[in-house]
Amino acid sequence: MHRRSEPPFRADHVGSLLRPKALLEARERFAAGALDADGLREVEDNAIRDAVAMQEEIGLQAATDGEYRRTSWHMDFIYQLGGVTKTDEQIRVRMINAEGEGAFTSAGLAVTGKVRLEKPIFADAYRFLAEQTTNAVPKLTIPSPSMVHYRGGTAAIDKGIYPDVEEFWADLSAAYADEVRALADLGCRYLQLDDTSLAYLNDPAQRAEMTAKGEDADHQHLRYIKQINAAISGRPADMKITTHMCRGNFRSSWAAEGGYDFVAEALFGELDVDGFFCEFDDERSGGFAPLRFVPPGKQVVLGLVTTKTGKLENADDLKRRIDEAAKYVPLEQLCLSPQCGFSSTVEGNAITQEEQVAKLRLIVQVAQDVWG
Repeated sequence: MHRRSEPPFRADHVGSLLRPKALLEARERFAAGALDADGLREVEDNAIRDAVAMQEEIGLQAATDGEYRRTSWHMDFIYQLGGVTKTDEQIRVRMINAEGEGAFTSAGLAVTGKVRLEKPIFADAYRFLAEQTTNAVPKLTIPSPSMVHYRGGTAAIDKGIYPDVEEFWADLSAAYADEVRALADLGCRYLQLDDTSLAYLNDPAQRAEMTAKGEDADHQHLRYIKQINAAISGRPADMKITTHMCRGNFRSSWAAEGGYDFVAEALFGELDVDGFFCEFDDERSGGFAPLRFVPPGKQVVLGLVTTKTGKLENADDLKRRIDEAAKYVPLEQLCLSPQCGFSSTVEGNAITQEEQVAKLRLIVQVAQDVWG
C-alpha cells in the first residue's frame, strides 16, 4: 500500500466545516444591516485562512474553505444558475434524529428560463482558497446537477420554456459542463459533486414520494447518472472529480435510510467519476456488499467517521471496518473520511470545534496505519 499522490486521498474529508463563532456573529450583523459586504468578506477570509491552516497542520492532503461563504451546501449554487428562480414557496425536507423529527427548509425553486451558466459560480471562492493552500490540494465542492431536479422535480420546470423535458436535461448538463471548464481554467483539479439524491433513492419511502409527484422513481438514478456523465465528459485528464452521497445532514439529522443496493450496479459501474465518497457510519447506511460493483481504477472513500455526534471512534474499530470493506473492493482502492460534512448548512451539527479536529486527526492517523 502507499500514500496516494492524487485525489481522492487516503485521508480525506467531505468539505464543510463548523463555522467559527466570529463568522456566525458576523453573519448575524450582516443580516441586521450592522456590517457591510466587505466587512463580512473580511471575516470570512480570516476564517478560511485559519481553516486551511488547520487542515494542513493535521496532515490532510486536500483542503476546502469549509464552505464558509455559503448558507447551505447546494442552494447557494443552484440559485445562481441562469434560468433558475427562487420562489416564495418553501422546500421542506423531513429530517430525523435520535430525539425525533424536524425539517430542513429553503426557498423553493422554479425553472423559468433556459438553464445556462451566466458566469462561473464560486470562482472567487476557489481563487481565494487556492491562494491560501501551501502543501494541500485545494478542493471545491458543488452540488451535482441531479439536485436541481431532485429539489423541485419536473413540476418545477416551466413547460412553456421546456415543452420537451429532454431539452431541459441537455441544457442542465451543458451549464454544468461550462462550469467544469471554467473551474478547470482557474486551475481547479479536485472537484466534488455532492449528490444526496443518489443515496436517497435507495430508500423505498423516498422513491414512493417521487412516484407520488409523477416521477419515474425506479429509473431516476439512471437519468441522473447519464446527465452527470454528460456534464463532466469534457474535463481535463488531470482533473479529478468525485461524488459524495449521503442520506441528509442537517443539525445532526438525516432524511433517508437504506444501503446503496438499489442504485449500486449502475452507480458504481456507469458513473464516470474518479471516486465515490460513501456514507457508512451506522446501520442506517447499510453494508459494504454493494461495493462489489466498483470497477478497477475507481476509489471508494469510506465514510466511517460520523459527523453527527462528537463521540470519537476507536481506531481499531475503524481498521476492522476497512478490512470488512476490502472483502468487496481491493484495499488499494479504498480511502477514509467522515461520512458527511460537519456543517452542511450554516447551523452545523451538534459537535464542537475540538471534536471536529479530533475526528480529522483520527482519520489521518488511521490512514497512515493502514496504507502508510
